[in-house]
Amino acid sequence: MTIATSAGGAIASPAGAQDADGALTISARGVSKRYQSFAALHPLDLDIRRGEVFCLMGPNGSGKSTFIRILAGYLAPSSGTVSICGYDIVTDGLSARRLIGYVPERVPLYNFMRVEEFLRFAARLRGVEERNVSREVTRVVELLALGEVVRKPIRTLSRGFRQRVALAQALVHDPEILVLDEPTNGLDPRQIMETRSLIRTLAGRHTVLMTSHILSEVEKTAHRVGLLLNGKLLGVRGISEIDDLEAWFLSVT
Repeated sequence: MTIATSAGGAIASPAGAQDADGALTISARGVSKRYQSFAALHPLDLDIRRGEVFCLMGPNGSGKSTFIRILAGYLAPSSGTVSICGYDIVTDGLSARRLIGYVPERVPLYNFMRVEEFLRFAARLRGVEERNVSREVTRVVELLALGEVVRKPIRTLSRGFRQRVALAQALVHDPEILVLDEPTNGLDPRQIMETRSLIRTLAGRHTVLMTSHILSEVEKTAHRVGLLLNGKLLGVRGISEIDDLEAWFLSVT
């Protein structure tokens, strides 16, 4: 029972992740979020390039999920702009959201549905043409190794399988960008390794933006990392440029 992944332990860098002038999928300028006098996210500038795995790293409460929710359209920024492949998330939000597959930390699944039924529903909701729904559902079922549970009610699934279903619904429309909020939270060691391998496999075909507060997972998964603390972006570095991620984290914070 293994998720379909590529071989090898090291994550390969796509061309877009190596070239500073590579095509951008996400571009944020002066983005902030305030709740009256409290700044959940201070103004930040951030570019994420096509085909890379970018991780927003920081402790709980650092602003990672706030930025993710702004990007996904769940929150409106207090200031600044964010564009997805050139589409502004506020003024052209529907076009921007069509390019995103989103897996929040706490995944809202319809427990009364069977897996295949839910994925078909998600595909139609994401705008997949009716004639392509079966093909796309079959694709993500194979990708996430969901064959043995595809006809089971979601309420009967283990935590690991529920996470796979969440990833499947985010990928069923083959989005440009996959957004993962703490994707390995609550998984056992084998499930963590499988999820990490899947993310590496998806890089290149998709741009992956993930959040994490686990340094070892960031080091093994991401091409680049941005460090958030108290709502402030303190730095962005390529993993290959960092000899010791823990030391860099401590030096910046």
